[in-house]
Amino acid sequence: MNLLRTAFILPLTGLMLAGCQAGAHSPTVDVLGSYFPAWVVCIVIGLALTLVTRQIFIGLKVDAHLRPAPLIYLCLMIFYTLSFWLLFFQN
Repeated sequence: MNLLRTAFILPLTGLMLAGCQAGAHSPTVDVLGSYFPAWVVCIVIGLALTLVTRQIFIGLKVDAHLRPAPLIYLCLMIFYTLSFWLLFFQN
């Protein structure tokens, strides 16, 4: 049993450590002298774009027809966040 566990855990550990590189850095953004991870900036921009889109939907009277609305707005936020990440922070 112990040999089976070792045979399973060692390759799994190697797979998890494969993404760790010496000298690799996470993308950061300088905001007023503080460095924030780029994903935080992408989430804030995704949320802002989702709120703008919601206001547009309300103005066009499309908001009443969106069901389930929380799921649709969550998907919009994820779409905007990931799109912004791919456009500006892809390396």
